[in-house]
Amino acid sequence: MKRASGILMHISSLPGKFGIGTFGQEAYRFVDFLKASQQTYWQILPLTTTSYGDSPYQSFSAVAGNTNFIDFDLLIEAGWLSQDAYQGVSFANQEESVDYAHLFKVRRPILEKAVETFLEESSNQALLAEFEAQNASWLQDYAEFMAIKEHFDHRALQEWGDQEALLRHEATLAIYRQQLATVITYHKVVQYFFFHQWQELKAYANQAGIAIIGDMPIYVAADSVEVWTQPRLFKLDSAKRPLYVAGCPADDFSADGQLWGNPIYDWDYHRQTKFAWWVYRIKESFKLYDYLRIDHFKGFSDYWQIAADSESAAIGSWQPGPGYDLFKTVKEQLGDMPIIAEDLGYIDDKARALLADCGYPGMKVLEFGFYDISGHSIDIAHRCVPNSVAYIGTHDNEVVNGWYDNLSNEQQTFVDDYTNRRPGQPINETMLKLLFSTTSQTVIASMQDVLDKGAESRMNLPSTVGGNWQWRMRWEDLSPEKIDFLTAITVLYERGRDEDD
Repeated sequence: MKRASGILMHISSLPGKFGIGTFGQEAYRFVDFLKASQQTYWQILPLTTTSYGDSPYQSFSAVAGNTNFIDFDLLIEAGWLSQDAYQGVSFANQEESVDYAHLFKVRRPILEKAVETFLEESSNQALLAEFEAQNASWLQDYAEFMAIKEHFDHRALQEWGDQEALLRHEATLAIYRQQLATVITYHKVVQYFFFHQWQELKAYANQAGIAIIGDMPIYVAADSVEVWTQPRLFKLDSAKRPLYVAGCPADDFSADGQLWGNPIYDWDYHRQTKFAWWVYRIKESFKLYDYLRIDHFKGFSDYWQIAADSESAAIGSWQPGPGYDLFKTVKEQLGDMPIIAEDLGYIDDKARALLADCGYPGMKVLEFGFYDISGHSIDIAHRCVPNSVAYIGTHDNEVVNGWYDNLSNEQQTFVDDYTNRRPGQPINETMLKLLFSTTSQTVIASMQDVLDKGAESRMNLPSTVGGNWQWRMRWEDLSPEKIDFLTAITVLYERGRDEDD
């Protein structure tokens, strides 16, 4: 990765009239902003479906797209939705926040109208057939999973109450395929909408010189099509319930650790299959993104294993992960893919050795560097290294204003002295200049920090359910002065794009 910069903001945080950010007009306008301010990267969170707690890191599928991002106006332009399809529908209660429960109710009927219109045109049948053929490895299974899940009132897979459906008895599945044919087709068509709109938006970004940094969670949800169709990938009991779940142990930020609840992989099985599923998953990810950030990279050297019935993440054990064998296989089959390793948290010598063996850039979070006022933190700005991607904070951290306000007086003084902060200079500008000045080849600024937003704009508070993933930007907060500042520091610290980029 060359010396460059970009912005971290998920699709859901885009402004617009549909209650959540979409792949529509506002996304194209955001690309124009990135280009005008000489950015090179747009980093987003996982584009996969959301389930428990609305988290993009708890998905029904490792591949299927989040249909909340389908833009209705683009469907109208394509002739797949009538002009009055959403007339009179209220999508949002607040302009700067996503109400997922409300969207769950109001978006589905509109998408069903679009699917019905789409299927009425005979030429679209060929489009759908081609899409089905191109995505045969996952689409049919996913559509059946979602249709049966809806049949059981959206209950988790393990709570369906139909053992034969849970265990995928062919005769039972044949009955459901016939009974739920319309719903199965619905899920296929909306996935076509999703991928069609995303690929057009991505092409527009790429043509503007903007590369997309995507995000791949290390784990999948227990309530997922992968657990349903490929239980051998995980440590499960005979009823496809996790025997162990993922998380991380207690640390300075969480006395009880973090209990994520995702099923643990059976790495012995993955080795026996020469990591075929991982090669497939990474390959599928690069159909969506130009660069791929792999979440919780530590889990590939050692992972924290917690008994499924435990109520605390503090009680668990470190188990060996697949190590370099996995990524060696990926490189042999896919080549040197542009991967970023999220190497945050408890990083020991084994994890550092894995990162070095892979050669992937790791991550630096500058906020972490100022908790220790000695200046010895590995995340302090002067200890950034070229082969890294630096942030002030990520989606899991406080925005810079909330972070600074919560520091002790001694820590604030350390920040001010270290950055040579001028009296009255906004802390977001101070820290953005520090970020862009580092030796890290790539720096990514959170959009909230560019906009000088307060603590209420934080995207996620780990180990909590509810109130997360909701923040949305407003164009009126992006003043010409803020754009000029971002552009100026991009150019000043030699991160701007060349004229021919």
